[in-house]
Amino acid sequence: MGHDQFGGLTGRDLEGFHNGGDTELWRRLGSHVVTLPDGAGGQATGVRFAVWAPNARSVQVIGDFNWWTGDALQLVPGSGVWATFIEGLGEGTLYKFRIETADGSWVEKVDPMARFSEQAPANASIVYESRYVWSDDEWMQARAASAAHAEPMSVYELHLGGWRRGKSYLDLAEELVSYVKWQGYTHVEFMPLAEHPFEPSWGYQVTGYFSPTSRFGKPDDLRYLIDRLHQAGIGVIMDWVPGHFPKDEWALGRFDGTALYEHADPRQGEHMDWGTYIFNYGRNEVKSFLVSNALYWAKEFHIDGLRVDAVASMLYLDYSREEGQWVPNEFGGRENLDAIDFLRYVNTHLYEREPGIIMIAEESTSFPGVTKPVHAGGLGFGFKWNMGWMNDSLRYVQLDPVYRQYEHNLLTFAMVYQYSENFLLPISHDEVVHGKGSMVNKVPQDDWRKFATLRAFYSYMWSFPGKQLVFMGCEFGQRPEFNESISLEWWVSELWGHGGLQRLFRDLNLTYRANPALYALDNDPSGFSWINADDAARNTLAWVRHDGQGNHVACITNFSPEPLTDYEIGLPTPGDWEEILNTDAPIYDGSGEFGNLGRIVADDRPWSHFPATARVTVPPLGSIWLRYSTAP
Repeated sequence: MGHDQFGGLTGRDLEGFHNGGDTELWRRLGSHVVTLPDGAGGQATGVRFAVWAPNARSVQVIGDFNWWTGDALQLVPGSGVWATFIEGLGEGTLYKFRIETADGSWVEKVDPMARFSEQAPANASIVYESRYVWSDDEWMQARAASAAHAEPMSVYELHLGGWRRGKSYLDLAEELVSYVKWQGYTHVEFMPLAEHPFEPSWGYQVTGYFSPTSRFGKPDDLRYLIDRLHQAGIGVIMDWVPGHFPKDEWALGRFDGTALYEHADPRQGEHMDWGTYIFNYGRNEVKSFLVSNALYWAKEFHIDGLRVDAVASMLYLDYSREEGQWVPNEFGGRENLDAIDFLRYVNTHLYEREPGIIMIAEESTSFPGVTKPVHAGGLGFGFKWNMGWMNDSLRYVQLDPVYRQYEHNLLTFAMVYQYSENFLLPISHDEVVHGKGSMVNKVPQDDWRKFATLRAFYSYMWSFPGKQLVFMGCEFGQRPEFNESISLEWWVSELWGHGGLQRLFRDLNLTYRANPALYALDNDPSGFSWINADDAARNTLAWVRHDGQGNHVACITNFSPEPLTDYEIGLPTPGDWEEILNTDAPIYDGSGEFGNLGRIVADDRPWSHFPATARVTVPPLGSIWLRYSTAP
């Protein structure tokens, strides 16, 4: 068959892969059903297998079609890629690669580019071609014209296996979509859906970067779930893990007997804490592999955003290492220059190729310019998780109210650096696992105070500058920590306190989305004015949010168990202000005793830096939002 022994693959096809510029590598490597000229004027259909293993002596493909005994692949000249075409094979074929290493030993490996895999604990790769026809054109067109920073974003983070145990992608396309739409979130964020062998890793130990986990169905079933979310007006963010990969002997590690995807030197190539390998970001083929993977999820699955996991571990060569356990960069510093270049590359490429996509960094240090554009010297992310805000505010709500006055700055300090990055405020799965306790169990004292404090806290969070993210179960006050092996305790949402919190979340989302003052200028100092940042004695914070179009929402939160009556505040304009949220309302299982009868009137007496003054009632452990409605 001449060159068709490689299934139509040529050395020229692989040039981009080797220079780091192939951003659609899944089209070339892996397994593909192809139809080729058969040399006798006809055509032959079968599967082309191709795998990068430059230091192998020989490579075989083994599978259910050859009783797992092996068909030899040939080395595409000058490419380090081995390929073959086997006529008569098609979709559903199970296969692996058997690789003979330089020392003559043999290893069996799954395909790094597999687009479907056997369900764990089995791990064979599966030949798969998508036939999915999308119905989300309206969503994709609107996304391309969107401006994420000036739009509402409230994200529901979830682990698919633990949301409702035993549900498939197709089940979730009904149940999850209707629930998220009812709750009013703008986006879901899936914990990693790439194939992973160890379920308690929650997907953060990836063995199949191009393979959606088969635990919940086929890849086209996942496409259907995402399509249905889009048709319901809900964006889809997915966790992406380019920081490290597990050492399972059948996966990426020491793929051809040498350190291929990872650094050879353990000081650069291993995370001792996690027992994982670190990608070699300076290697062109690894860059092609990873940037292709990011684009793959966006192009092939219409993912709207990637939340990049553990960015800090990528940025610093000495991350979680003692002296002598790391290798400085060429300038003697601790920054991983290859990883920084790679992140700039992947962010630039995705924003160019996929209009409206959102790249989010989970970055826990003060590395400068995470969300600054690459051309301005930044990393080029769209958003960064605000870990400082999260740590400070959780420390605050865990204090007994009598001590909160002494730690008031925990809630005000975040405004000092608010405009240094484009922030997203996360109450994520990380905060409700590993002995940290659920959100409801972090708050001291009895159930009335626990739930009142949570309602006030989430109101404070939803009105603070920045987008929001909350982990599943927090919205109804689940008491146990997250456990991936069982479902959320949905039944408690019928109970007092839990149901009220769940109804509050719905109203927070709907009210937030209906009021541009709460989101339009998240990243602009003109979108926020303190009313009173310094009322530590009463555990109270007050501010106004603005949208630049004359709309204002005043937000006052009282973290003390004493009600505030006749509490004087300044406001940006006199006239009627409507009470659009009160976390003490009976519908949220509050007392209903402390409110403003739906509205207050501000008169034109100056107050501090404001032209108008009003007196309001703020409930104990409660929050109110007031929206300017009419002039006097």
